Amino acid sequence: MMVPVALLLLGALTAAVGPRLLARADWTDREPVVALWVWQCVVAAVLLCCALSMTLSAAAAWQAVRGHVFATAPRGVADAYPLGTAGPWAAATALALAGAGLWSGAMLVREVLRARVGRRRRRAELLVRAPLLPGEEPTPGRLVVLEGERPDAWWLPGAAPQLIVTTSALRRLKGRQLDAVLAHEQGHAQARHDWLLHCSAALAGGFPQVPVFAAFRAEMHRLVELAADDMASRRHGRLTTALALVELNEDRGVFGPGPSPHAHVPQRVHRLLTAPDRLPARRRLRLTATAALVPVIPVLVALVPGLRAFG
Repeated sequence: MMVPVALLLLGALTAAVGPRLLARADWTDREPVVALWVWQCVVAAVLLCCALSMTLSAAAAWQAVRGHVFATAPRGVADAYPLGTAGPWAAATALALAGAGLWSGAMLVREVLRARVGRRRRRAELLVRAPLLPGEEPTPGRLVVLEGERPDAWWLPGAAPQLIVTTSALRRLKGRQLDAVLAHEQGHAQARHDWLLHCSAALAGGFPQVPVFAAFRAEMHRLVELAADDMASRRHGRLTTALALVELNEDRGVFGPGPSPHAHVPQRVHRLLTAPDRLPARRRLRLTATAALVPVIPVLVALVPGLRAFG
């Protein structure tokens, strides 16, 4: 029963090494979309290691599970896995990992339900502040203008997603700056960044003692903003997008000497103004392909005894 143990060790190694390598990489801010993909592959590999280890441990502990796992396997494959020699720890490992998996699912459901309740509340408030005309139906993607003293703009996802901007933002944003802000919010919607944030928040909230999940959540919040900034800057220019960020956040104390909950905004503005060069297309493709192979490694480890049986 070395394969379940090897999978757990591989998952722990991936969880420890992956975030460190990404933290030392000098290209993540230059290619946030690629960095988002790499982070997802790392976390998927960790979760896959746990899921495969749970499956093999359960197969070692219970004959009924073993029959279902190897029901469609060719003859001789099940014999290649020394499942009958497993000790009493196999059942405990399988139950512990199954409980962790159920807890992760429960955390994700809680996060989604919480976000849905929040969207419903904000949508109800929106209808009060900007009611529909008689006979008017909510139009997906429509722009809603709200009276407001603070310049702000945000995307409200859901069945009928809406883009909201305040009148103060309309007064502050000049020229194509408004278009850049709208393109930024549309970038979030098109890439479904809300689901990335939900998944990362569920894992970090369910397992606060696991550093890789906390780092995953922090990086998702940062990288989705950089990716949306890039989409806006490609359409309307880096200077226009940077000026729009300054106009929206100038009155919030973001650029002052004291601490601010929006401390990442100055870094985003500096990044837009310094215009970092993108990676060559070959390197982007190489990074994407290499990251896609990371979740494949646990599958190969789990299949090694069966592949040897055919050899």
